[in-house]
Amino acid sequence: MAAADPAVSPRVLGTALAAGAVAVSGLWAAGVQPVWRADALWSAAARWCGLLGGYGILVMLFLMARVPAVEHGVGADRLARWHARGGRPVLSLCVAHAVFAALGHAAAAGLGPVEAAVALQRYPAIAAASVGTLLLLLVGAVSARAVRRRVSHETWSLVHLFSYTGGALGFLHQLAGPDVSASDVNLWVWSLLHSVVAVVLVWYRAVVPVALALRHRLRVTEVLVEAPGVVTVVMAGRRVRELGIAPGQFCRWRFADRRLWRTALPLSLSAPADGDRLRITVKAAGDHTRRLRRLRPGTRVFATGPFGALTARRHDGGKALLLAGGIGITPLRALFETMPTPPGGLTLLYRASYEGQLVLRRELEAIAERRGAELHYLLGRRSEADPLAPAALLSLVPDLAERTVFLCGPPGMVDAVKAALARNGVPERRIHSESFML
Repeated sequence: MAAADPAVSPRVLGTALAAGAVAVSGLWAAGVQPVWRADALWSAAARWCGLLGGYGILVMLFLMARVPAVEHGVGADRLARWHARGGRPVLSLCVAHAVFAALGHAAAAGLGPVEAAVALQRYPAIAAASVGTLLLLLVGAVSARAVRRRVSHETWSLVHLFSYTGGALGFLHQLAGPDVSASDVNLWVWSLLHSVVAVVLVWYRAVVPVALALRHRLRVTEVLVEAPGVVTVVMAGRRVRELGIAPGQFCRWRFADRRLWRTALPLSLSAPADGDRLRITVKAAGDHTRRLRRLRPGTRVFATGPFGALTARRHDGGKALLLAGGIGITPLRALFETMPTPPGGLTLLYRASYEGQLVLRRELEAIAERRGAELHYLLGRRSEADPLAPAALLSLVPDLAERTVFLCGPPGMVDAVKAALARNGVPERRIHSESFML
């Protein structure tokens, strides 16, 4: 990634999103009437939840729109966490809106809550919102941790497409609501927000991948088996350098194969770009990743990116520690080859359960010898002594507090290592991490 690439920091994005929520609440407050009847109170609560829920849906979609400036600055894994954590509150607001609206209508018309909810469905905008809410609840149910573990990534991705339909139906309902339709300004601003998010989604998730495919004409040239369940896919094209993929970054790859085209896989380069050649190394983690080993040379590749902030741009030029868990070695292998450090100032720790899980081992050892870098394999089951505990890390890297740390692995490992690094005096600003996205 070039130094001039724009990047939005997590603080700036978080502040902007919070300011938007305050503005939406202000829009609601400006329209509230000081009436203390039960139906008016229920309706006021419904309107506030509806406005915040609609805004929350926009935020959820924007976080996953793959805007390069946002992904470069915030990081794709952090965006995914924000998206996941925001899903439950947004769904709760949508459900609360429906419940409060039914209670308000029940109080005004002298009906029971269920009877009132059914009666409201005769209004087309409300019926559309009800269908949209059900679709969003389906997406939320599939994303629940207990369900997510039992559902393939491909099924999860397919169900998530319903979130676009749910959001669109909710927007149609909001246009007829008393807050948005209260003035032309409100209607224009609300419509503009939705239009911007819709355009961004279409542009970065559909138009850009097609444009890049036509420009660079990437195709698979070779598929190599690295270990059981692990393959390397080599691709080549035209003017590949113009993609600007830095070591440590990833693209979302979509392969024009009948079994793979439906899913864009977020995968890091496992080596720096070599002329017009790119390389990814993948561990099977679902139907699509398992099918990569069957790719044929000549298969067209659609790439979107680059994304990710785990690059040498975040390094201050001093000593560095790279710490990988499992297939998280792939972006760090590229950094291990290219990270600028003083002599003797580069160390790679590679965590795996046993030797057979080590990927790209010969390449790592050749790089370590050529650069005079330290390379340690931390082997052992989770039930055994933890080689990433604070004391163990400090014994391997005594000057740990002086280093910039680059970390990639499973989410649980990443969180545990961050805590261990903090206990050893490594400032948070010098810890740069990325978790698995599959």
